[in-house]
Amino acid sequence: MISVLIVDDHQLFRSGLSRLLSEDRKIAVEGEAASLPQAMEILRRQTFHVAIVDINLAGRSGLELLSRIRHDWPRLPVLMISMYPAAQFSAVAFQKGASGYLSKDVEPGELLRAVKTVAKGGQYDASHPSATPAQVADERFANQPHLRLTDREMQIFNLIVTGARLTEIGERILLSVKTVSTYKTRIMEKLGVNNNAELIQYAIRHGILIE
Repeated sequence: MISVLIVDDHQLFRSGLSRLLSEDRKIAVEGEAASLPQAMEILRRQTFHVAIVDINLAGRSGLELLSRIRHDWPRLPVLMISMYPAAQFSAVAFQKGASGYLSKDVEPGELLRAVKTVAKGGQYDASHPSATPAQVADERFANQPHLRLTDREMQIFNLIVTGARLTEIGERILLSVKTVSTYKTRIMEKLGVNNNAELIQYAIRHGILIE
């Protein structure tokens, strides 16, 4: 039996994912968390075979949780999930130690395959099924500057291009507006853009935001 921990800040999604996974007799969802602190607390008490982690968590990003898991539980496979396309963000996840990456709109069968693959020690990238994570990362880092953003910068970048205002971002990730603004400036410098319009155009051009 594959014991799974789900980490996502939307209860409705966690419940739906739990029901879906539980339909497979070889998988059991034995823990759920809505945030990084909750996930860490559960992981200290229980042992799991796979952790499924959303990249965008309230307060702290899923990528930060991934880094913490790699440090404290290096043998625990982590399957990252996101509303963003696998083709755009899987390289970042793999570079930080993920065992797999899926977008949230995948078919149920693919999700089950991914969980079973990483539970056995394999790696799963839906966008590059025949490539190794290192090959995927090398290819994408060369052409896509946003993949070099830090965990926090990536989180704020995602929120900005989906229309969130600085005040909303600050409330969601528990930072002051001034700090969020500083991050925004760094992001624009790294991506070579000058304003919000160019930031959104960048996101559309790289498939991060659909027109």
